[in-house]
Amino acid sequence: MNKTVILQRAKEVLNIEATGIVSLIDRLDDRFIQAVELLYNCRGKVVVTGLGKSGLICRKIAATFSSMGTPSFFLHAGDANHGDMGMIVEGDVVLAISNSGETEEILTLIPILKRIGVRLIAMTGNHDSTLSRAADVVLDAGVTDEACPLGLSPTASTTAALALGDALAVILLEKKGFKEEDFALRHPGGILGRKLLLRVEDLMHRDADVPLVDEETLMKEAILVITSKRLGITGVTDKRGDLIGVITDGDLRRGLQAHGDRILSKRAAEIMTLKPRSIEKDALASQALARMEENVPRPITSLFVVQKPADRTPIGILHIHDLLKAGIA
Repeated sequence: MNKTVILQRAKEVLNIEATGIVSLIDRLDDRFIQAVELLYNCRGKVVVTGLGKSGLICRKIAATFSSMGTPSFFLHAGDANHGDMGMIVEGDVVLAISNSGETEEILTLIPILKRIGVRLIAMTGNHDSTLSRAADVVLDAGVTDEACPLGLSPTASTTAALALGDALAVILLEKKGFKEEDFALRHPGGILGRKLLLRVEDLMHRDADVPLVDEETLMKEAILVITSKRLGITGVTDKRGDLIGVITDGDLRRGLQAHGDRILSKRAAEIMTLKPRSIEKDALASQALARMEENVPRPITSLFVVQKPADRTPIGILHIHDLLKAGIA
């Protein structure tokens, strides 16, 4: 095969797979709605079962369900026939995937499932199959052609089943009102978990590490505070302790240009930048990063932290380096 033929065949494979998925759209009907209702009202767990290549798709669908708020697990149809049926209890819903609908290991389970009293959803490409006739709901996942030129290896059919499983999972997520916070609880590890779980108060500097001066403080003392806290900034508070401004390294440079050595005798209130940005302690660390990056009037590297959005009394400070160390930025 030359390069041209290779690329052409690859495009044909992708086109067949894409056509298989698109063909499902016009076949969605009340049976899909019934399946969603069965899964939504499930009092136990959703058990996804299959064999071979379909079994691999089952694993992914079960994992997607669980990550999106529908407790689920994969049950290998062969293992179920040798003791693992004990995993299924009354109140569960079984989603069985078989393109032919005649997979022997799955058909053997049907009488037991009926005896236990669980509901059965079949995802298959054969509506006249034994599995289809036994199921409470049948989802049509059939495709016209497989990408395999021999017509033997499941390709487009497994892709279509996977896409249909994703559709179920996404609808259930929306129907249950599943939010980012819920997603984070199921993904505590890695960058995703950090972005969705870490809050400002988990990373902020607090107490004596917070650089603050009174508005009447002379700049020679304010500079010492900026230097000693090593964050390149100090907050400026009024007599009530509310944050009214900040002095950054940039403010110092501009102050030197405007006042020269006289800056040392200036009050902090004369040099500070007004209306500093702040963030509440319960905000996500990723939200703090977004606020730092706001171009109003320019991005900043530090945020003072307050108890609640309407508060002005600083209880901490968060620096961009804190976000970098945590893997947020």
